[in-house]
Amino acid sequence: MNAVADLASGSFGGALVSEALKLAIAEAKKYKSFKPLSKDLVSTMTRLLPLTQKIDSLRDKLDHSSGELHELRDTIEQAHLLIHKFQSVRFYNKPKYARKIERINKAMVKFCGIDLQLLQFRDQLDLSLVVEGLGKRMDSLSVAPALPFFTDHLCSVPKLDKSPSPVGLDWPLMDLNKRFIDNPNVDTLVVSAPPGCGKTTLVTHLCNNAHVKRHFKHILFNVVSSTPNFRTIVQNLLQYNGHAPQTFENDTQAAVALRKLLEKLIEDGPVLLVLDDVWQGADSFLEKFRISILGNYKVLVTSRSEFQSFGPTYYLKPLEYENARALLVQWASPRNNASPDEYEHLLKKILKRCNGFPIVIEVIGRSLNGRSLNTWKGQVESWSQGETVLDSPPQPTVLECLQPSFNALEPTLQKCFMDMGCFLEDQKIRASVLIDIWMELYCKSRSSSSTVCMKYLEDLASQNLLKLVPLGRNEQEEGFYNEYLVTQHDILRELAIHQSGLEAFLERKRLNLEIREAQFPDWCLNQMEPIIINASLLSISTDDLFSSNWIEMECPNVETLILNISSQNFALPSFISGMKKLKVLIITNHGSYPTRLTRFSCLSLLPNLKRIRLEKVSVTSLDILHLLLVSLKKLSLVMCSFGEVFYDIEDETIDVSRALPSLQEIDIDYCYDLDELPYWVCEVVSLKTLSITNCNKLSLLPEAIGNLSSLQVLRLSSCINLSELPETVERLGQLQFLDISHCLGLRKLPLEIGKLQKLKKMSMRKCWRCELPDSVRSLEGLEVKCDEETGLVLWERLKPKMRSLRVHVEEIEHNLNLLHMF
Repeated sequence: MNAVADLASGSFGGALVSEALKLAIAEAKKYKSFKPLSKDLVSTMTRLLPLTQKIDSLRDKLDHSSGELHELRDTIEQAHLLIHKFQSVRFYNKPKYARKIERINKAMVKFCGIDLQLLQFRDQLDLSLVVEGLGKRMDSLSVAPALPFFTDHLCSVPKLDKSPSPVGLDWPLMDLNKRFIDNPNVDTLVVSAPPGCGKTTLVTHLCNNAHVKRHFKHILFNVVSSTPNFRTIVQNLLQYNGHAPQTFENDTQAAVALRKLLEKLIEDGPVLLVLDDVWQGADSFLEKFRISILGNYKVLVTSRSEFQSFGPTYYLKPLEYENARALLVQWASPRNNASPDEYEHLLKKILKRCNGFPIVIEVIGRSLNGRSLNTWKGQVESWSQGETVLDSPPQPTVLECLQPSFNALEPTLQKCFMDMGCFLEDQKIRASVLIDIWMELYCKSRSSSSTVCMKYLEDLASQNLLKLVPLGRNEQEEGFYNEYLVTQHDILRELAIHQSGLEAFLERKRLNLEIREAQFPDWCLNQMEPIIINASLLSISTDDLFSSNWIEMECPNVETLILNISSQNFALPSFISGMKKLKVLIITNHGSYPTRLTRFSCLSLLPNLKRIRLEKVSVTSLDILHLLLVSLKKLSLVMCSFGEVFYDIEDETIDVSRALPSLQEIDIDYCYDLDELPYWVCEVVSLKTLSITNCNKLSLLPEAIGNLSSLQVLRLSSCINLSELPETVERLGQLQFLDISHCLGLRKLPLEIGKLQKLKKMSMRKCWRCELPDSVRSLEGLEVKCDEETGLVLWERLKPKMRSLRVHVEEIEHNLNLLHMF
């Protein structure tokens, strides 16, 4: 029976997967009524075609009855049957069919992103050469995977906000399309405007415009900021497009790699490269991106400056009165009813102050929204009374316009806002990083929890002073905030730095030290050594050329140290050993390869160091144990490389309980080469929370994990190679929460898991293959959170076993009676 006949009969068990897919693609191309959705579906299926051909060639090695391949065949069959109905769909049914197309497209993308990894792992197949052709490359599990949090965001176009749509962009968008997108004679353009006018917002909407997405096959979006690094941007472009990380000795090598990449991309279609937030003086930097390639390559720049030698300038103006008024009305309305004349009078006063800057209108509008009319009047009167820190000129600057919003914050929120200025411009910050800092700086009471600090973030976000972006993968659990990113507009970061900069450099409470090309700033070089710094929060940033030659400093009051590094080898400054008040250490590597840290011993015996976070560095277990940090409460290792050196032979000279007597939390995230836990983790008897997430090579947990008698929370989410939990888990008598969501390879739980009488909550999203043992009937009131598919499986498996289980199923609780289904 051929593929056509099989599909027509509702099944293609005998047909080749690739032939069935070819048929579906051919059918989908015939119909234009569902574009662009049908075009997206064709694109997804076309990219999937080489993979299905490879699967067909391995028919003897694959289990075609497995869940992954069965789902793929079903999805292709559904696609064909749906496409076959396109011709007869009435206009009023089009929305329903459009949603079905979207669901099928997402299912195919999900196969590439998740199921394929499990297929490779279970059947020990090397599909990586085929997978490279997919839109987002997925490597075989023997190498570092593309990390969703890291590589997928490197050069992707920002998603549009769900908040009220920007006002006043219709004409600029039409004008840019005419002058730049559709103009074959213009390959480079600079969108220029003062800060806060909406340059990034305009370009983001342009890149998300349907016409632009049809015009360009590849749209690459890069944030440049004040310290442009050509090699780093080229590295990001290569990684985003599926290439392994590369290092370049000079810009010439990077330029050659960029040209080769663009030539390859242009074979598929035109390329648009966006360079956002380019600062004055970057002329030579921009010239490196001017590459003439058959007219299929355009570069769009946003900047506060002009670059006449690079390309023509499009001037984005502040909003005219009517648009500014419409935007303010979107964001703000008084709580009490005001007379139309009085309301209009206040609006005019506020808009005059805002000067047409969208960022100012949004921040001030948020601060006044829902407030009493008297508050509106008081705010307007305060401007005329000079209550801002700066003396306002007739036309205030953006910072002066924003100053009242800062002044209105309560003292702790003002401190939190100023702390944001200590991070790099345009940096995407995990919420857990800020919470670690604020827990130690502003939550002195032992009863204070991390939810208090999360409330600080939410309060600042509610005032539009930062953005809190959920990654949308898992529901937030109290005390675990890795699922949130924090971003901030660059002008708001400047406001935070301005507030911290009202004192002399060495007297500031928050101090940023930027070292570029091994050159310290002038204010450092003009001082006698050792330089005495009185800051409590010190942020040091270095580039990939820094040689770790430090000047002498004394920092007796530093409580939080943030190190932003980029080089492959980095020696910690010896003056850290004198930071006796240091409580929080955050080291983040922004380079392409993990950094090898040396001079780690300078952290030894710091009496107050409570939290260490290392991101993208190479570490060994003995590095940490030998520090003898008696106050350390939390250790976070993110995207770190362990390699073989991490699994050192047990050092019997070290008593782990004495070396780390206060350690309560270990967080290991996106560490791709972690295939087993180091021995000492299971000897930290004080440990209450162990989080091992997104570690794809981890296949087993040690039997000794049962020694963690104080453990209350065990998170293992998205460890897709984890096949089972050791039986010794039953000895974790204090365990209250177990998270095994997205552990796709997990087949069973410990037989006597029912002995965990304090276990009250378990997350099992995407764990439909996991068998629950009979002993779960002993767990009275256990709450299980899961997705729809897992929930239906639990319905079948658990109904005969217990009556007290509560199952919460995402998105379908209103359809199925599963909340108290037993």
